[in-house]
Amino acid sequence: MTATAAISVSTAVRPAGNGLFFPGLIGFFFVFRVCLIFLFFQSNAALGSQVSVATTLLLLFGAFLYTSDLSHSNTFRVVQIRPVRWILALLAFSCVSLTWTDASSLFGAFGYWLAMAADVAIVLLLLRRTPDPLPTTEAFFKGSVWAGAALSLIAWLTPRTPDLRLGNDTFLHPNTLGLYIATATLIAQYLIPHGVRWKWLAIGLAVTLLRTFSKTAIFAFIVAEAWYLLQSKQMSRATKLKIVAAALLALAAFWGVLNSYLTIYNNTASGDQAETLTGRTVVWSAALSMGLEKPWLGHGIFSFKALIPAFGTFEPVHAHNELLQQFFEYGLVGVTIAVGVYYSSYRMARSAPAGNLRMLALSLIIFSMLRGLTDTVSFGLSYPLWLVTAIAISLSRSNRFEAGAS
Repeated sequence: MTATAAISVSTAVRPAGNGLFFPGLIGFFFVFRVCLIFLFFQSNAALGSQVSVATTLLLLFGAFLYTSDLSHSNTFRVVQIRPVRWILALLAFSCVSLTWTDASSLFGAFGYWLAMAADVAIVLLLLRRTPDPLPTTEAFFKGSVWAGAALSLIAWLTPRTPDLRLGNDTFLHPNTLGLYIATATLIAQYLIPHGVRWKWLAIGLAVTLLRTFSKTAIFAFIVAEAWYLLQSKQMSRATKLKIVAAALLALAAFWGVLNSYLTIYNNTASGDQAETLTGRTVVWSAALSMGLEKPWLGHGIFSFKALIPAFGTFEPVHAHNELLQQFFEYGLVGVTIAVGVYYSSYRMARSAPAGNLRMLALSLIIFSMLRGLTDTVSFGLSYPLWLVTAIAISLSRSNRFEAGAS
């Protein structure tokens, strides 16, 4: 493809108006893809994963076209921002671990790594196209919130799990819903100054989060939200009290089904379900024991599911603890990198002037770190890498940080 042709396609990809439709679409896909297998590929989950990865790569190609006629580029400055550098270190090390991974499928492990790296690459490409990345970052935010709303709708329309929660135990787990919906709720709260619809979306998402009965996500969200309300100077005391009252009303509305869920939860056989604390400690013990076999570099990307045995009817796909998951797959090097991502993000947010983006960044860090105590994701971190990248770049640019001073 010639340069002229690429620019022509780029113009076609870029919509009329403010040019933020494509970043919004990206933000939507980053969240909505979690339900693709549930919606379309339950009979062939492997094909669903391949379609998800292929779509991510297609969007990466679209991002290249979208930015092909750049007259302004911040690429070299962007990669010097410390959280971004830690993320690039995580991607580089996880890629190198492909050479020693104990994954059951090297091709599958590479595909998941490729998708994870493509997420970050897309954000880097789109945020380098302007000296002010905040509008594009907020387009990511808006797309992700709409995707969270779509996930909520799907969850409400789906038959309940055997323990009465929203979601599907196999293809759209309530804890997965809890992660994505809680994150979308915090982002929707940030967007409230952009219009009243974001307030109603935040309320709807918060109600859905409660109904998932994802205990870790709900606890982490409550702590993050309490911190947000205490720190917020723009919200009146009356508004804060209304939020608390609404939360109590929602809890009262679901009290009957919550009581039934707790009865089922308390009667679950110990060790057979990771939903119980006993089940988690069994997974933690096994993961730590096997992780210590390769303490420095770990067993490699995508190795956890292949190596950890089933516990009764339960087959864990991750360690249910963020740092333990990193230790198992990437050893102490991986733990250091994960801590580096969180700590550098925290320092950058703490150093930023007071503002809504700073508040959002810190609340997401609080939520992700607390959730990471008893739950995690199979790839990346509970604080999505694309989201860390977008917020770090926006904080750096909007506050005129010097590269690397975060």
